[in-house]
Amino acid sequence: MQFDEKWAFVFKKRKHCSQEELEEEKVGDCWDHVAFDAEHRLVLGVIMGRRGQSNIQKLVQMVRKQLDGRVPRLISVDGYAAYAEVFRRVFSEMIKPVHQRGEPNPGGPKRRVLPELILATVQKEMKQGHVVEVKRELVIGTEENLKAALKQSPVSSTINTAFVERHNATDRHRNARKSRRTYRFSKDWQVHTAAGYFVLYSYNFCWCVRTLRQKREDGTHQRRTPAMAAGLSDHVWSIGEWLSFPAAGDSS
Repeated sequence: MQFDEKWAFVFKKRKHCSQEELEEEKVGDCWDHVAFDAEHRLVLGVIMGRRGQSNIQKLVQMVRKQLDGRVPRLISVDGYAAYAEVFRRVFSEMIKPVHQRGEPNPGGPKRRVLPELILATVQKEMKQGHVVEVKRELVIGTEENLKAALKQSPVSSTINTAFVERHNATDRHRNARKSRRTYRFSKDWQVHTAAGYFVLYSYNFCWCVRTLRQKREDGTHQRRTPAMAAGLSDHVWSIGEWLSFPAAGDSS
């Protein structure tokens, strides 16, 4: 699983906003905080808003709820410092220490990070617009578990955020509001987020990813969406089918 933040803006960039406008969150920088399943190219969750720890925590909590108790084999993020603290908090459990007779009272329950959790960071050093060095670091977990996770991975043998970064480019291509250096930027915060969620989540069911196609016995290839690769669907959905499908909790 890979996490990343993708920059965009609404009406005007942050440097042109007043303090009051920044506090109201109606204009200025609006980041996509994205959780991405690299194996199936599936968007697991998105939180839009100011780049910060609170939105990252909302995203990680959303993903953990979706996983229903499972812990990802490996989580890769960029060098943003907020990730480590959030993952330690969300992927943890409260343990009540056992009080042994004759020993000091260990106190109340303590938080313990789940031993299966492996979090690694990828930091890129840039010079004149080019990557000159990539630094990889294990932040949570053991080297032994990291090696095992990379060995089991069907998509990569090294720590990276390449898959979510590639999806960022796909999303910018599909959503003109997020293209860089464009006059097509959003003018309204609510419309911007609505369009963003529409494009990002419809991608899962309606967008065929070239690298997910499977070869049939007759030599032809079956085109697949991320939802098909993840076993959530058996066909490519049309936009109409996706829009008319009942949402979770919808009684209609």
